[in-house]
Amino acid sequence: MADFGVSAGQSVAVVWDKSSPLEALKDLVEKLQALTGSEGRVSVENIHQLLQSAHKESSIDVILAGAIPGSCTLHSAEILAEMARILRPGGCLFLKEPVETAVVNDSKVKTASKLCSALTLSGLVEVKELHRESLSPEEIQSVQEHLGYHSDSLVSVQITGKKPNFEVGSSSELKLSTAKKSSPSVKPAVDPAAAKLWTLSANDMEDESMDLIDSDELLDPEDLKKPDPASLRAPSCGEGKKRKACKNCTCGLAEELEKENSREQTSSQPKSACGNCYLGDAFRCASCPYLGMPAFKPGEQVLLSNSNLNDA
Repeated sequence: MADFGVSAGQSVAVVWDKSSPLEALKDLVEKLQALTGSEGRVSVENIHQLLQSAHKESSIDVILAGAIPGSCTLHSAEILAEMARILRPGGCLFLKEPVETAVVNDSKVKTASKLCSALTLSGLVEVKELHRESLSPEEIQSVQEHLGYHSDSLVSVQITGKKPNFEVGSSSELKLSTAKKSSPSVKPAVDPAAAKLWTLSANDMEDESMDLIDSDELLDPEDLKKPDPASLRAPSCGEGKKRKACKNCTCGLAEELEKENSREQTSSQPKSACGNCYLGDAFRCASCPYLGMPAFKPGEQVLLSNSNLNDA
């Protein structure tokens, strides 16, 4: 009983099932009542009724689950979570359960490591195995009768875990100083050896023992070749059926397209048959496309509307 750490005035819960011998359960409860005294309380809960019990949250100091000699209780994830809920912050859970020493697929009996993981996932901390022993003949028979499970690799383990010293969802205000600390204007000390290592003076340039690297030697012959303009063009620039330069074009496509447009506009200008079109209407023939337009300089670009061309 000393291993359970039960003391006077504590609230203790004993979880049992149909595999627990009644005489052993009664004997355990009497010993716990003697330890807790008149100010303490010992509750006895059936594992199948624990989820429907009226225990308040964080109301139990110590929980003993499957700890009755001769029992072979299996604890589900829901039962473990409920026991963690009703434990007080800092309260302890002592659990005893048969486990498999060999990995068996789809087994209802967990291994010791999986049982410890389940306790951790339920919200407990400091989960550790206290004791491991072989099953007694009575416990083997109880496993076969109550669990319907047959295996030669079963052992009984005792595991303990604690509830953290805070409630789930609790919060605490952090005192953070938002005022800027006045730091003295003192520069950090510099190691003289480090400063000398990274300092290069004019005398060092003339020192024959100083090994300097020629920057031209760092270049490969490929670095000296003039790159192909096409290789400098962005992948998306000029793609598609219609060539179009991208925004802020730097590969030269924008200038190339601008020159092409200028040549197209120049070639699209109608040619004068008489050579006097630029002088004005007084020198133009009846079919001149520039008829009605002001005079212009020779070679000057003049934009003609479609109506002017059709009328001509």
